[in-house]
Amino acid sequence: MSVVGTVESLWRYPVKSMRGEESDEFFAGFAGVYGDRLFAFESSASSKGFPFFTGRDQRQMIRYRPRFRDPKKAAQPINRAEAEQSNASPISAKPGELMIDVETPDGKTFAIDDPALIDHLRSGIDGKHKLILLRSDKAITDCRPISIFAVQSARKLGEETGVDVDKRRFRANVYVDLQSAKGFEENEFVGRSLRIGPKVVVSVLERDPRCMMITLDPETAEKTPTILKKVAQAHDGFAGVYGAILTEGMIRKGDSVELLD
Repeated sequence: MSVVGTVESLWRYPVKSMRGEESDEFFAGFAGVYGDRLFAFESSASSKGFPFFTGRDQRQMIRYRPRFRDPKKAAQPINRAEAEQSNASPISAKPGELMIDVETPDGKTFAIDDPALIDHLRSGIDGKHKLILLRSDKAITDCRPISIFAVQSARKLGEETGVDVDKRRFRANVYVDLQSAKGFEENEFVGRSLRIGPKVVVSVLERDPRCMMITLDPETAEKTPTILKKVAQAHDGFAGVYGAILTEGMIRKGDSVELLD
């Protein structure tokens, strides 16, 4: 085992493609990060392989800010401590206890299931998008349950493009500050396992293929195509890594990140 870095920050995204929420700690379970991507919108205009309505379709969507009505119930499984003591599976809060309100960029607030929110999202875009709200007990991720990105990789892309690259463009769950100063060093973890904090073990399965979402500024939704172009040309189209959780538990900001094998 060797310590390769620390947890720089933790993020979850209660609604797929909307603004993330930074946390000091969260529960990483087999199905993903607790409270992450519980809701998504499906579009009639999207492909069956990827049916979701995202910032690809409505750039401003990444500026919508979701908030749990009951932050305490949304923080971690309701019986986490007791479940850990008896080596049992933790239980999620009830769906009604994990309801979300969404603040729009123009200051309006809607319940996540309010049809008016759909009308607001569809404003100014192609009318072919007919939206349906989806709700899941596990994270509706693109690929794997958890995503990891090194802050050094954002810094490297900034040097390569001459652009101030905000790490939030990459919408990771765990941002790590590696001991290595090299960007994209997390690629070396693929096929290996990491222990994050005292308990959580993550098997790093693959690099994260990137799309136009990383071109969107998280504050303004303005596009910077240069970033995706550089990722494609210099990094084979990948930035960050995906993993599966092998051992569940809490991850906290500042936790050590150890390479196990």
